[in-house]
Amino acid sequence: MKKLLIFLVFTTTFIQAQYTVNATITTPLNTDWVILYRIDNGKQKFVKNTTIRKDTLLVEGKKQIIGTFTFTLPKNTPKGYYRTSYKTEGNGFVDFIFNKENVRFAFHPDYPEQTAIFSESEENIIYKNYLNEITTKQQILDSLQINAIQNPALSLSKNYKKTLAGIKKIQQKYLEKTEGMYVQPFVKATLRANPEELKTTVENYMSNITNTFFDNMDFSNKTLINSSFLINRIADYIFYINYSDNKEKQQELYKSSIKTVFSKTKDILFKKEAIVFLIEEFEATKNLEIIDFLFENYYDKLPRGLQNQDFVEEKKTLFASEVGRIAPDFSWKENGKKLNLSTLKGAENFILVFWSTGCSHCLKEIPELYNYLQENTKVKVIAFAMERNNLAWNSMKVNLPNWHHVLGLNKWENKIARTYNIMATPSYFLLDKNKKIIAKPEELKDLKKLVENLK
Repeated sequence: MKKLLIFLVFTTTFIQAQYTVNATITTPLNTDWVILYRIDNGKQKFVKNTTIRKDTLLVEGKKQIIGTFTFTLPKNTPKGYYRTSYKTEGNGFVDFIFNKENVRFAFHPDYPEQTAIFSESEENIIYKNYLNEITTKQQILDSLQINAIQNPALSLSKNYKKTLAGIKKIQQKYLEKTEGMYVQPFVKATLRANPEELKTTVENYMSNITNTFFDNMDFSNKTLINSSFLINRIADYIFYINYSDNKEKQQELYKSSIKTVFSKTKDILFKKEAIVFLIEEFEATKNLEIIDFLFENYYDKLPRGLQNQDFVEEKKTLFASEVGRIAPDFSWKENGKKLNLSTLKGAENFILVFWSTGCSHCLKEIPELYNYLQENTKVKVIAFAMERNNLAWNSMKVNLPNWHHVLGLNKWENKIARTYNIMATPSYFLLDKNKKIIAKPEELKDLKKLVENLK
């Protein structure tokens, strides 16, 4: 009997020492899996995954399909900032704080941030309530500020000061309520540094936002570092706050805002993750100038032990053949003489075309391109044939005299073709006399237009 009591006590203690994260998805979802991550230095770290259960409810006489999932966490699960992710791309996740308590929430999968409602977990409920209250008041304050700029004759100063006092009151209330809680650094960091008086011009208003954006954010706070909070704010600052319609001005704003961000970032591990995050964000728009800026001024200056050479090589290869880059060099033999793309002369522009005798589009377009350029002496062609052997190529190149012909064996596995990220044939590259890539037209008709517009 004594052993049984000890077993029951042990079992009960073990069960109570576990924590659960329960979620309800309020509408059908085209996936059966959800992944739990812990955010560490702004980076996702896998914890575990589970399946999404589909249930049918009867709501006001109508059937409604919902999804539910549960994660069970052991006693030793570290407190921190966690993420449940149900999409491989886009905004398909819900973030929450875990501090040794059960967590329960519901959300719509298409609008997770706006619709997530927590029904269990004091930390998350308080923070969600805080965000709702402070955001509502901040929107009123911003509206007053915008109206004051648009209509200077309006007397809005009194309402502005009253609303600002209301924001400060909400902030103080939640700072007191979260004293000693894990969530408090987020409450401190969320508050905008609003000016005490209305700004009268757009320039002054935006200047205040950019100059005070990070005032309440402690970049040395480990709670903030080990979350997505700072990374999200960095993205807001660089991509939304510092904005210009002018392309050249925008590039300068990117650089100056990046300098501001990293002047505040002292934690070296977080700094690395922030640099990688920005490189991958600018990768989406192929902004090579800013990617180079990030590598040269920040990534390359990280301690050697933190640099990932595979990452560096991957990015260099990925962007090697983009517009604005000098075309990757290669050599070939022609009439017994070795030639290099980089030192090729005799034209103001060059067309580098990757093609194949086994490609039906190529068999149509390559002769068409040849005929089109017959009278054009300012453009020379380097025809890079991706082949398994040289039989068909030897026969066809005879019909294309005065072109530079390169045989690239191993076809899709050819090293040069892979360097240029060739995914289809024909692939066209228009180069200037210095072999800088000035265009990558997808179709022959687009290439012809570009050639016609050359000076």
